[in-house]
Amino acid sequence: MTDFHLAQMNVARLRAPLDDPSIAGFAAGLDLMNALADRSPGFVWRMTEEDVDGFPAPDRGDPAVIATMSVWESLEHLRAYVYQSAHLDYLRQRRDWFVPGGSSLVLWWVEAGHIPGVPEGLERLRRVTTEGPGPEAFTFRKPFPAPGPGATRPRGERPEPLPARPA
Repeated sequence: MTDFHLAQMNVARLRAPLDDPSIAGFAAGLDLMNALADRSPGFVWRMTEEDVDGFPAPDRGDPAVIATMSVWESLEHLRAYVYQSAHLDYLRQRRDWFVPGGSSLVLWWVEAGHIPGVPEGLERLRRVTTEGPGPEAFTFRKPFPAPGPGATRPRGERPEPLPARPA
């Protein structure tokens, strides 16, 4: 077990409300994809509705904006769930359900045992959106390694990104 786990947050805008027939395939798959994540190797935690109560979720007044957040033991475990499981078939249909360019994803390392809150995820998303990928907030295309055990980085030092793997 490592000292760090990988957190992810994804925010997207649906093309229509969840109860619209054009989104039925997405809505029908939510419980299946959550159950798949829950039993996937390396899965640690995922955000539920109870977790967002009391937090300023993105565009909380807009039911078309949805967010997911989860924690995984490693980048490899999350990548396997996203790209090497039934989730990939679901992911391939995203253009049918979501507004193009209306999705944002961020990954970041958290100390093992830490469960990130919505404000933390939104701050990391803001960071990767405004500053680009770095060790504090990155993407699958430009991942960064977990900090080493007990390691501290001098201020401003940025480790080299990991090579991206084809999706």
